[in-house]
Amino acid sequence: MGVDPAIKAEIEEFLLHEAELLDERRFEEWIELFAEDARYEAPMRVTKARDAGPDIVEESKIFSDNRETLYIRVQRLGTEFAWAEDPPSRTRHFVTNIRVQPGDKENEYRVRCNLLVYRNRGDTPDYDLLSADRQDIVRRVDGGWKIAYRRIVLDQSTVGSHNLSIFL
Repeated sequence: MGVDPAIKAEIEEFLLHEAELLDERRFEEWIELFAEDARYEAPMRVTKARDAGPDIVEESKIFSDNRETLYIRVQRLGTEFAWAEDPPSRTRHFVTNIRVQPGDKENEYRVRCNLLVYRNRGDTPDYDLLSADRQDIVRRVDGGWKIAYRRIVLDQSTVGSHNLSIFL
C-alpha cells in the first residue's frame, strides 16, 4: 500500500524545515519537533570482511537519546560549558532521496532519507562531511508532525570529526 502524495509532500516539507532549524541553530524550536516518547540514536558501524555479517553494532551506540536527554543537550548549548561548540559550528544539512512508507501504527510513517552534513567552525578552512542513512518514524500529532524515532547510520566506521556535538 502506497502513501498519499499529499502526505509524502507534507513529510518532506517537515524534514526540510527541521534541517533549516538545525542550520540556523534554532535548537529550542527543533526539540519541539520530537514526540514525548521519541528515541534518537546512532549505532556503531564496524568494518568487516565481505561475508562476515552485518557491519552495524546495535549494542554499541555513538549516541542514544530520548527527548529528555536531547532537551538537556540543547539546554547545555546555551551555557558556558558547551566548549565543543564555542565557537559554534556552522552546518548545512542536505536531506535527499526521501522515501515514505506506511508505519506499523495508525498516523505513523516510516521515512528513510540520505543525509549529508557539512560542518565548519572558527576561521580555519577545515570542515567535516558526515554522510548517513537516516531512518525515522514520524507521527501525526494535532495536525502536525513529530519525530517518534530517529536512527542515524553513519557511512564512516571512524568519524573523522574532532567531536560530534552537532545534531544530525
